Amino acid sequence: MSTTTTESSFIRTLRYDLPASLVVFLIAVPLSLGIAMAAGAPLAAGLVAAAVGGIVAGWLGGSAVVVSGPTASLTVVIAGLVHTYGWRATCVITILAGAVQVLLGVFKAARAALAVSPAVVHGMLAGVGIIIALAQLHVVLGGSPQHSALANLTQLPGQIIDMHGHKVMVGVLTVTVMLVWGRLPKHVRAVPAPLAALLVAAGTAWVFGWNVTRIDLTGAITEWAPPELPQGDWHDVAGGMLLIALLAGAESLLCCVAIDGQHSGRRADLDRELSGQGVANVVSGLLGGLPVAGVIVRSTTNVRAGARSHRSAILHGVWVLLFALCLGGTIQLIPMEALAALLVFIGIRTISLGHVRKVHGHNEISVYVVTMAGVILVGLAEGVLAGLALAALLALRRLTRITVDKREEPNGRLHATVSGSLTFLGVPRLTQELRAIPAGTAVDLDLNIDFMDNAAFDALHSWRLDHERLGGTVTIDELHDEWYTLAAGGARMFPAKSPPKPSGRWWLPWTHRRPDSATAAECRLTRGAEEFHRRTAPLVRPILTELAAKQQPTHLFITCADSRIMPSLITSSGPGDLFTVRNIGNLVPRAGATPGDDSVAAAIEYATRVLNVHTITVCGHSGCGAMAALLSGPATTADLPQLRRWLRHGDASLTRLGGERPDDALELLCRQNVQQQLENLRTYPRVEEQVAAGRLKLVGLYFDIGAAQVHVVPPARPGAAREAGAAREAGATREAGAAGEDVPAREAVPAPPEPTQR
Repeated sequence: MSTTTTESSFIRTLRYDLPASLVVFLIAVPLSLGIAMAAGAPLAAGLVAAAVGGIVAGWLGGSAVVVSGPTASLTVVIAGLVHTYGWRATCVITILAGAVQVLLGVFKAARAALAVSPAVVHGMLAGVGIIIALAQLHVVLGGSPQHSALANLTQLPGQIIDMHGHKVMVGVLTVTVMLVWGRLPKHVRAVPAPLAALLVAAGTAWVFGWNVTRIDLTGAITEWAPPELPQGDWHDVAGGMLLIALLAGAESLLCCVAIDGQHSGRRADLDRELSGQGVANVVSGLLGGLPVAGVIVRSTTNVRAGARSHRSAILHGVWVLLFALCLGGTIQLIPMEALAALLVFIGIRTISLGHVRKVHGHNEISVYVVTMAGVILVGLAEGVLAGLALAALLALRRLTRITVDKREEPNGRLHATVSGSLTFLGVPRLTQELRAIPAGTAVDLDLNIDFMDNAAFDALHSWRLDHERLGGTVTIDELHDEWYTLAAGGARMFPAKSPPKPSGRWWLPWTHRRPDSATAAECRLTRGAEEFHRRTAPLVRPILTELAAKQQPTHLFITCADSRIMPSLITSSGPGDLFTVRNIGNLVPRAGATPGDDSVAAAIEYATRVLNVHTITVCGHSGCGAMAALLSGPATTADLPQLRRWLRHGDASLTRLGGERPDDALELLCRQNVQQQLENLRTYPRVEEQVAAGRLKLVGLYFDIGAAQVHVVPPARPGAAREAGAAREAGATREAGAAGEDVPAREAVPAPPEPTQR
């Protein structure tokens, strides 16, 4: 067994993970070099981080397909730390940040990172991208980046005037390749665009002998030096450590969540992923690498390339390591301007119009803009904190936002709808709107709310009492949870004394209304029709408009006229699904029976010949009055001649039961009646023809009312109906409902089946 499993894993690796790892490797090398350059770190640090992120985080992480490595979102933080403490001290801060991530993963804190507003995350990434683009644009133009984004922006015109021709041409060539690469044939696009852009730029510069700046591999991967403790204020060191830990952790977890929606493998273990990223950061810092995190670009590429397991990420790290050790000298052929142009392109691409549309659709564009502006103008930490603060303020503002819509109804009543979250912050607005209602008005008040605190309840209840004391009426209907009803009864405020009780008839909203003196004699169904026009009709009108031209049901549903049976409720069906026939006892008279019944026969004929339904369902139920009348004999229906004649169609079901009358005879008869009616359906030639051809299916259901369960009733033993019918015809014909004298022995009844999942 183990040999088979090993061979299977090995084959999957060769078939899926190995090719995917090569694709990701080709993308990781240029991006890692560019991020290291933008952060002011040794270029080899980017390769170290890519190798460690792939091998360590891929091995220990909680996601099957996430690829980790240096990330552009941390370049601003790293650049500041390198400028303040030096590179080797920054490695110590990376180690400490990794230790913090490991602790957060051990204490199951990963889910907390997902509470960050996406608008803040996307705004931060956009701000970092603009900073990188502005800084590297100076390198493309032949100059040096300045200390801030504002300085880079203000000195850009002078840099353009003094730009160096060959260096600019390399940068333009790199960006051009990146732009057009996606439009080339598929077999050409097998080479990743970043790698192709650098190869074209380097080759062109070498062929034409352009005067460009070559990459310096000072601090190569083989020239390792131990990290050193930072010198300076430890408060700032701790701040940088926490910032790297939180930002890298949050990006990794958000990457996991996003990638989970793109593949069909196992879902990510977020706490394990956070701990794995922490261990990778510790190792990367020890080896002189950049901080690592799960990177969405490489992870998405990994999935699209067909990766199936973490082996792809691990192999990609191995390829990066081998490249750095064996082919690192080839990196020196890449012009710095080409690498800078690649970073400019990537930085601009972080401003995603798709993300902007999403946050705008949720009214969070202000959070996005404030975060982005704060990151650009002030700093990364300050911008993120400003975005989080604004997001919290907007969330608090939403708690105060309630709407009160009022309109006059044709019957003279005032209909008011309160929507939102009713908290103490919204009490002033609520009170103002309600007190504007004239005294003595009959008010229908709908509460379309998701929460109500004590202050809001007190305000609403006090207004209601005052309004009714002045001669008005207030009928309150809650569209969701019963906040007001339970609070008025004490259940919301004192759950230990009076636990909430669910409404017994939640599907009839008008039954909760207290009838006032003016409408006490009004028909409940009339009120229900008004309720339908006011609340339900606007919701179902689009569906009914489509169904208005033609009905196309797929089921004929034959059930009892009992008021407790609700076909749409017990079958989860909607308008246009069921062609329904209801009669006493859910009976199907046999074809050609005497006395005949054209009503049911016409429905069967229309359903099978015109509507071409796929199934015919007979649904019986517990405690059926028609079956009870059959059991009780002729005396029960002595004064009901029409009912007595109709119940003669149930004689065959009674014959099935036999002469015995056990304690559960009524339930057995109700179930066997369903089986008998399914047999009766097959006496209709059109039904039998379609069933035999496989175009029609007959289904029996049994609704246990008290248990609220629907059971599937299996068909009777073949020939049982014919035997029962022959026995009935051989016996004396019952006159006025009298039972036959001779009946066959009672056949075995199958045990009740398990309820279907509804």
